[in-house]
Amino acid sequence: MKKVLVLTSSRADFGIYLPLLKKMEGSKNIELSILAFGTHLSKFHGYTIDEITQAGFEVEYRVSSLVLGDTAGDIANSYALTAQKFADFWSLHSNDFNLVFVLGDRFEMAAAVAAGIPFNINFAHIHGGETTLGAIDNIYRHSISLASKWHFVALPEFKSRLESNLDSKENIYTVGALSLDNIKEIPLLSLDEFHHKWEIDLNQPTILITVHPETVALTINESYAKELYKSLSVLGNDYQLVITMPNADTLGSLYRAQYDKLKNDFPSRVFLIENFGTSSYFTAMKYASLMLGNTSSGIIEAASFQKHVINIGDRQKGRKAGDNVHHVNFESEAIIKAFKEIKDNTYHGKNIYHKGDAADQIIQVIEKL
Repeated sequence: MKKVLVLTSSRADFGIYLPLLKKMEGSKNIELSILAFGTHLSKFHGYTIDEITQAGFEVEYRVSSLVLGDTAGDIANSYALTAQKFADFWSLHSNDFNLVFVLGDRFEMAAAVAAGIPFNINFAHIHGGETTLGAIDNIYRHSISLASKWHFVALPEFKSRLESNLDSKENIYTVGALSLDNIKEIPLLSLDEFHHKWEIDLNQPTILITVHPETVALTINESYAKELYKSLSVLGNDYQLVITMPNADTLGSLYRAQYDKLKNDFPSRVFLIENFGTSSYFTAMKYASLMLGNTSSGIIEAASFQKHVINIGDRQKGRKAGDNVHHVNFESEAIIKAFKEIKDNTYHGKNIYHKGDAADQIIQVIEKL
Protein backbone atom coordinates (compact mmCIF):
# COMPACT_ATOMS: atom_id res chain seq x y z
CA MET A 1 0.00 0.00 0.00
CA LYS A 2 1.18 3.49 -0.87
CA LYS A 3 0.36 5.91 1.94
CA VAL A 4 -0.60 9.21 0.29
CA LEU A 5 -1.39 12.53 1.99
CA VAL A 6 -3.23 15.29 0.10
CA LEU A 7 -2.89 18.89 1.30
CA THR A 8 -5.87 21.10 0.47
CA SER A 9 -5.94 24.76 1.51
CA SER A 10 -9.02 26.18 -0.22
CA ARG A 11 -12.30 25.54 -2.04
CA ALA A 12 -10.43 26.03 -5.33
CA ASP A 13 -7.78 23.35 -4.96
CA PHE A 14 -10.23 20.85 -3.46
CA GLY A 15 -12.42 21.18 -6.55
CA ILE A 16 -9.41 20.44 -8.73
CA TYR A 17 -8.29 17.52 -6.56
CA LEU A 18 -11.75 15.91 -6.52
CA PRO A 19 -11.41 13.44 -9.44
CA LEU A 20 -8.00 12.35 -8.15
CA LEU A 21 -9.32 11.84 -4.62
CA LYS A 22 -12.09 9.62 -5.97
CA LYS A 23 -9.60 7.53 -7.94
CA MET A 24 -7.35 7.20 -4.89
CA GLU A 25 -10.22 6.03 -2.73
CA GLY A 26 -11.03 3.41 -5.34
CA SER A 27 -7.46 2.15 -5.62
CA LYS A 28 -6.48 -1.04 -3.79
CA ASN A 29 -2.88 0.13 -3.72
CA ILE A 30 -3.35 3.56 -2.12
CA GLU A 31 -4.18 4.52 1.45
CA LEU A 32 -5.48 8.11 1.30
CA SER A 33 -5.31 10.74 4.03
CA ILE A 34 -6.47 14.36 3.70
CA LEU A 35 -5.15 17.42 5.53
CA ALA A 36 -7.26 20.61 5.40
CA PHE A 37 -5.89 24.05 6.26
CA GLY A 38 -6.00 27.66 5.03
CA THR A 39 -9.41 29.11 4.16
CA HIS A 40 -11.06 25.69 4.58
CA LEU A 41 -11.10 26.44 8.32
CA SER A 42 -12.19 30.09 8.01
CA LYS A 43 -15.81 30.97 8.82
CA PHE A 44 -15.31 34.24 6.90
CA HIS A 45 -14.54 32.28 3.71
CA GLY A 46 -17.43 29.86 4.13
CA TYR A 47 -15.80 27.10 6.25
CA THR A 48 -15.35 25.00 3.14
CA ILE A 49 -14.03 21.99 5.05
CA ASP A 50 -17.72 21.03 5.11
CA GLU A 51 -17.55 20.67 1.34
CA ILE A 52 -14.89 17.97 1.76
CA THR A 53 -16.94 15.93 4.21
CA GLN A 54 -20.13 16.42 2.19
CA ALA A 55 -18.30 14.92 -0.78
CA GLY A 56 -17.81 11.77 1.32
CA PHE A 57 -14.18 12.18 2.39
CA GLU A 58 -12.75 12.03 5.88
CA VAL A 59 -10.48 14.88 6.93
CA GLU A 60 -7.87 13.13 9.04
CA TYR A 61 -5.76 16.21 9.82
CA ARG A 62 -6.54 19.91 10.30
CA VAL A 63 -4.02 22.73 10.62
CA SER A 64 -5.47 26.13 11.54
CA SER A 65 -3.08 28.95 10.65
CA LEU A 66 -4.87 31.69 8.70
CA VAL A 67 -4.49 35.25 10.01
CA LEU A 68 -7.57 37.33 9.21
CA GLY A 69 -6.87 40.50 7.25
CA ASP A 70 -5.57 41.25 3.78
CA THR A 71 -2.64 43.61 4.21
CA ALA A 72 0.84 42.57 3.06
CA GLY A 73 1.73 42.11 6.73
CA ASP A 74 -1.29 39.85 7.29
CA ILE A 75 -0.31 37.64 4.36
CA ALA A 76 3.31 37.47 5.54
CA ASN A 77 2.16 36.57 9.07
CA SER A 78 -0.18 33.88 7.71
CA TYR A 79 2.72 32.42 5.73
CA ALA A 80 4.94 32.43 8.82
CA LEU A 81 2.28 30.90 11.07
CA THR A 82 1.44 28.23 8.48
CA ALA A 83 5.13 27.30 8.17
CA GLN A 84 5.42 27.11 11.96
CA LYS A 85 2.32 24.92 12.32
CA PHE A 86 3.52 22.59 9.55
CA ALA A 87 6.99 22.38 11.08
CA ASP A 88 5.25 20.83 14.10
CA PHE A 89 3.15 18.59 11.85
CA TRP A 90 6.09 17.29 9.81
CA SER A 91 8.13 16.64 12.95
CA LEU A 92 5.41 14.22 14.00
CA HIS A 93 4.45 12.74 10.62
CA SER A 94 7.45 13.04 8.28
CA ASN A 95 7.79 9.25 8.03
CA ASP A 96 4.10 8.45 7.80
CA PHE A 97 3.56 8.98 4.05
CA ASN A 98 5.17 7.73 0.87
CA LEU A 99 3.90 10.72 -1.09
CA VAL A 100 2.38 14.11 -0.25
CA PHE A 101 0.32 15.85 -2.95
CA VAL A 102 0.37 19.64 -3.20
CA LEU A 103 -1.36 21.77 -5.82
CA GLY A 104 -1.01 25.14 -7.45
CA ASP A 105 0.49 28.36 -6.22
CA ARG A 106 -1.16 29.66 -3.05
CA PHE A 107 1.02 31.18 -0.30
CA GLU A 108 -0.48 28.80 2.26
CA MET A 109 0.56 25.79 0.19
CA ALA A 110 4.04 27.22 -0.33
CA ALA A 111 4.45 27.70 3.43
CA ALA A 112 3.40 24.11 4.16
CA VAL A 113 5.89 22.86 1.59
CA ALA A 114 8.72 25.12 2.79
CA ALA A 115 8.35 23.69 6.29
CA GLY A 116 8.67 20.19 4.89
CA ILE A 117 11.97 20.72 3.07
CA PRO A 118 14.25 19.93 6.06
CA PHE A 119 12.26 16.74 6.63
CA ASN A 120 12.86 15.60 3.03
CA ILE A 121 9.15 15.13 2.42
CA ASN A 122 8.27 13.40 -0.87
CA PHE A 123 6.13 16.14 -2.43
CA ALA A 124 4.22 15.65 -5.70
CA HIS A 125 3.21 18.96 -7.31
CA ILE A 126 0.22 19.46 -9.62
CA HIS A 127 0.07 22.46 -12.01
CA GLY A 128 3.72 23.44 -11.92
CA GLY A 129 5.59 25.12 -14.77
CA GLU A 130 2.89 27.75 -15.40
CA THR A 131 3.31 31.52 -15.29
CA THR A 132 1.10 34.25 -13.79
CA LEU A 133 3.13 37.43 -13.80
CA GLY A 134 0.49 39.62 -12.17
CA ALA A 135 0.43 37.66 -8.92
CA ILE A 136 3.04 36.82 -6.30
CA ASP A 137 1.59 33.31 -6.60
CA ASN A 138 3.99 32.93 -9.52
CA ILE A 139 6.89 32.90 -7.04
CA TYR A 140 5.11 30.50 -4.72
CA ARG A 141 4.35 28.09 -7.58
CA HIS A 142 7.98 27.85 -8.63
CA SER A 143 9.15 27.45 -5.03
CA ILE A 144 6.74 24.54 -4.58
CA SER A 145 8.08 22.92 -7.75
CA LEU A 146 11.68 23.29 -6.55
CA ALA A 147 10.79 21.49 -3.32
CA SER A 148 8.90 18.66 -5.06
CA LYS A 149 10.22 15.36 -6.40
CA TRP A 150 7.29 14.47 -8.65
CA HIS A 151 5.47 16.77 -11.05
CA PHE A 152 2.17 16.53 -12.94
CA VAL A 153 1.82 19.38 -15.44
CA ALA A 154 -1.02 20.41 -17.75
CA LEU A 155 0.76 21.13 -21.06
CA PRO A 156 4.00 20.17 -22.83
CA GLU A 157 5.08 23.83 -22.71
CA PHE A 158 4.87 23.73 -18.92
CA LYS A 159 6.90 20.54 -18.85
CA SER A 160 9.66 22.24 -20.84
CA ARG A 161 9.65 25.28 -18.55
CA LEU A 162 9.79 23.07 -15.48
CA GLU A 163 12.70 21.09 -16.91
CA SER A 164 14.54 24.38 -17.36
CA ASN A 165 13.65 25.64 -13.87
CA LEU A 166 14.65 22.38 -12.19
CA ASP A 167 17.60 21.62 -14.48
CA SER A 168 16.19 18.09 -14.68
CA LYS A 169 13.86 16.04 -16.88
CA GLU A 170 13.11 13.38 -14.29
CA ASN A 171 9.69 12.63 -12.84
CA ILE A 172 7.77 15.25 -14.85
CA TYR A 173 4.52 14.00 -16.44
CA THR A 174 2.17 15.85 -18.79
CA VAL A 175 -1.38 14.84 -17.85
CA GLY A 176 -3.59 17.80 -18.88
CA ALA A 177 -5.69 19.82 -16.45
CA LEU A 178 -6.99 17.65 -13.63
CA SER A 179 -10.07 19.82 -13.02
CA LEU A 180 -11.44 18.96 -16.48
CA ASP A 181 -12.05 15.38 -15.31
CA ASN A 182 -14.79 16.89 -13.14
CA ILE A 183 -16.82 17.95 -16.15
CA LYS A 184 -17.70 14.41 -17.12
CA GLU A 185 -17.91 13.06 -13.57
CA ILE A 186 -19.72 15.67 -11.48
CA PRO A 187 -23.47 15.95 -12.12
CA LEU A 188 -24.55 19.51 -12.79
CA LEU A 189 -27.70 21.04 -11.37
CA SER A 190 -30.79 21.65 -13.44
CA LEU A 191 -31.95 25.23 -13.80
CA ASP A 192 -34.72 24.56 -11.27
CA GLU A 193 -32.35 22.91 -8.81
CA PHE A 194 -29.90 25.79 -9.09
CA HIS A 195 -32.69 28.33 -8.55
CA HIS A 196 -33.95 26.44 -5.51
CA LYS A 197 -30.46 26.25 -3.97
CA TRP A 198 -29.19 29.76 -4.72
CA GLU A 199 -32.31 31.78 -5.61
CA ILE A 200 -30.65 32.70 -8.90
CA ASP A 201 -32.54 32.28 -12.17
CA LEU A 202 -29.99 31.29 -14.81
CA ASN A 203 -32.68 31.60 -17.48
CA GLN A 204 -31.85 35.30 -17.27
CA PRO A 205 -28.88 36.60 -19.30
CA THR A 206 -26.02 36.17 -16.85
CA ILE A 207 -22.34 37.09 -16.55
CA LEU A 208 -20.24 34.90 -14.23
CA ILE A 209 -17.58 37.04 -12.57
CA THR A 210 -14.49 36.13 -10.54
CA VAL A 211 -11.85 38.79 -9.90
CA HIS A 212 -8.91 38.56 -7.49
CA PRO A 213 -6.41 41.30 -6.59
CA GLU A 214 -3.22 41.75 -8.57
CA THR A 215 -0.71 41.03 -5.84
CA VAL A 216 2.42 42.19 -7.67
CA ALA A 217 1.28 45.78 -8.29
CA LEU A 218 -0.46 46.28 -4.94
CA THR A 219 -0.98 50.03 -5.06
CA ILE A 220 -3.02 49.89 -8.27
CA ASN A 221 -5.76 47.67 -6.81
CA GLU A 222 -7.87 50.54 -5.49
CA SER A 223 -8.05 52.00 -8.99
CA TYR A 224 -8.71 48.57 -10.50
CA ALA A 225 -11.58 47.87 -8.09
CA LYS A 226 -13.19 51.18 -9.04
CA GLU A 227 -12.75 50.50 -12.77
CA LEU A 228 -14.38 47.10 -12.28
CA TYR A 229 -17.30 48.74 -10.48
CA LYS A 230 -17.75 51.24 -13.31
CA SER A 231 -17.86 48.51 -15.96
CA LEU A 232 -20.21 46.25 -13.98
CA SER A 233 -22.52 49.20 -13.31
CA VAL A 234 -23.03 49.42 -17.06
CA LEU A 235 -23.34 45.67 -17.66
CA GLY A 236 -25.73 45.30 -14.73
CA ASN A 237 -28.39 47.26 -16.60
CA ASP A 238 -28.90 44.40 -19.05
CA TYR A 239 -27.34 41.36 -17.39
CA GLN A 240 -27.61 39.49 -14.14
CA LEU A 241 -24.22 39.55 -12.38
CA VAL A 242 -23.20 36.43 -10.47
CA ILE A 243 -20.00 37.23 -8.57
CA THR A 244 -17.84 34.73 -6.70
CA MET A 245 -15.93 36.54 -3.98
CA PRO A 246 -12.13 37.03 -3.86
CA ASN A 247 -9.97 34.52 -2.01
CA ALA A 248 -7.61 35.35 0.85
CA ASP A 249 -5.28 37.58 -1.17
CA THR A 250 -3.71 40.91 -0.32
CA LEU A 251 -6.28 43.76 -0.54
CA GLY A 252 -9.21 41.54 -1.47
CA SER A 253 -11.36 43.78 0.74
CA LEU A 254 -11.10 46.57 -1.85
CA TYR A 255 -13.01 44.45 -4.35
CA ARG A 256 -15.48 43.22 -1.75
CA ALA A 257 -16.34 46.84 -0.92
CA GLN A 258 -17.09 47.62 -4.58
CA TYR A 259 -19.20 44.46 -4.87
CA ASP A 260 -21.23 45.51 -1.83
CA LYS A 261 -21.76 48.89 -3.47
CA LEU A 262 -22.84 47.19 -6.69
CA LYS A 263 -25.26 44.96 -4.77
CA ASN A 264 -26.82 48.08 -3.27
CA ASP A 265 -27.22 49.55 -6.76
CA PHE A 266 -28.76 46.39 -8.26
CA PRO A 267 -30.24 44.44 -5.33
CA SER A 268 -32.18 41.99 -7.51
CA ARG A 269 -29.58 41.59 -10.28
CA VAL A 270 -26.30 41.16 -8.37
CA PHE A 271 -25.52 37.96 -6.45
CA LEU A 272 -22.45 37.67 -4.22
CA ILE A 273 -21.38 34.08 -3.60
CA GLU A 274 -18.71 33.14 -1.07
CA ASN A 275 -18.49 29.50 -2.07
CA PHE A 276 -20.40 27.82 -4.88
CA GLY A 277 -18.77 24.41 -4.73
CA THR A 278 -17.69 22.65 -7.91
CA SER A 279 -21.09 21.40 -9.09
CA SER A 280 -22.83 24.76 -8.71
CA TYR A 281 -19.90 26.70 -10.14
CA PHE A 282 -19.79 24.53 -13.25
CA THR A 283 -23.58 24.83 -13.55
CA ALA A 284 -23.30 28.62 -13.46
CA MET A 285 -20.52 28.45 -16.04
CA LYS A 286 -22.63 26.25 -18.33
CA TYR A 287 -25.63 28.59 -18.38
CA ALA A 288 -23.88 31.97 -18.18
CA SER A 289 -23.64 34.06 -21.31
CA LEU A 290 -19.92 34.56 -20.74
CA MET A 291 -17.28 34.88 -18.03
CA LEU A 292 -15.41 37.94 -16.83
CA GLY A 293 -12.48 38.16 -14.43
CA ASN A 294 -8.87 37.16 -13.89
CA THR A 295 -9.12 33.64 -12.54
CA SER A 296 -7.55 30.40 -13.78
CA SER A 297 -10.98 28.82 -14.28
CA GLY A 298 -11.58 31.22 -17.16
CA ILE A 299 -8.29 30.17 -18.74
CA ILE A 300 -8.51 26.43 -18.08
CA GLU A 301 -12.15 25.35 -17.80
CA ALA A 302 -14.40 27.82 -19.64
CA ALA A 303 -13.56 26.50 -23.11
CA SER A 304 -15.04 23.11 -22.19
CA PHE A 305 -18.38 24.89 -21.71
CA GLN A 306 -18.01 26.82 -25.02
CA LYS A 307 -17.73 30.12 -23.15
CA HIS A 308 -15.91 33.26 -24.13
CA VAL A 309 -13.93 34.89 -21.34
CA ILE A 310 -12.91 38.51 -20.80
CA ASN A 311 -9.63 38.18 -18.92
CA ILE A 312 -8.82 41.45 -17.13
CA GLY A 313 -5.37 42.79 -16.31
CA ASP A 314 -2.09 41.00 -15.65
CA ARG A 315 -2.88 38.45 -12.93
CA GLN A 316 -2.93 35.61 -15.49
CA LYS A 317 -0.29 37.19 -17.74
CA GLY A 318 2.05 34.56 -19.15
CA ARG A 319 -0.37 31.63 -18.74
CA LYS A 320 -1.19 29.95 -22.05
CA ALA A 321 -4.79 30.59 -23.08
CA GLY A 322 -7.12 29.40 -25.84
CA ASP A 323 -8.88 31.46 -28.49
CA ASN A 324 -11.93 31.89 -26.25
CA VAL A 325 -9.97 34.14 -23.89
CA HIS A 326 -9.91 37.85 -24.69
CA HIS A 327 -7.29 39.85 -22.79
CA VAL A 328 -8.06 43.46 -21.87
CA ASN A 329 -6.59 46.11 -19.60
CA PHE A 330 -8.14 46.83 -16.22
CA GLU A 331 -10.13 49.75 -17.63
CA SER A 332 -13.89 50.07 -17.73
CA GLU A 333 -13.98 51.23 -21.36
CA ALA A 334 -11.83 48.30 -22.50
CA ILE A 335 -13.98 45.82 -20.56
CA ILE A 336 -17.23 47.16 -22.01
CA LYS A 337 -15.81 47.24 -25.54
CA ALA A 338 -14.69 43.60 -25.30
CA PHE A 339 -18.08 42.64 -23.92
CA LYS A 340 -19.91 44.21 -26.86
CA GLU A 341 -17.69 42.34 -29.31
CA ILE A 342 -18.33 38.86 -27.90
CA LYS A 343 -21.66 39.04 -26.04
CA ASP A 344 -23.68 37.23 -28.72
CA ASN A 345 -21.03 34.67 -29.68
CA THR A 346 -20.52 31.05 -28.69
CA TYR A 347 -17.06 29.53 -28.65
CA HIS A 348 -16.78 26.46 -30.88
CA GLY A 349 -13.07 25.68 -30.54
CA LYS A 350 -11.27 23.11 -28.42
CA ASN A 351 -9.94 23.33 -24.89
CA ILE A 352 -6.14 23.30 -25.12
CA TYR A 353 -5.90 22.03 -21.52
CA HIS A 354 -7.91 18.88 -22.15
CA LYS A 355 -5.82 15.74 -22.47
CA GLY A 356 -8.31 13.31 -20.95
CA ASP A 357 -8.32 11.19 -17.80
CA ALA A 358 -5.68 13.15 -15.91
CA ALA A 359 -6.54 11.42 -12.63
CA ASP A 360 -6.04 7.96 -14.15
CA GLN A 361 -2.66 9.00 -15.52
CA ILE A 362 -1.55 10.25 -12.09
CA ILE A 363 -2.78 7.07 -10.39
CA GLN A 364 -0.79 4.94 -12.84
CA VAL A 365 2.38 6.82 -11.99
CA ILE A 366 1.76 6.52 -8.24
CA GLU A 367 1.13 2.79 -8.41
CA LYS A 368 4.40 2.25 -10.28
CA LEU A 369 6.51 4.12 -7.73
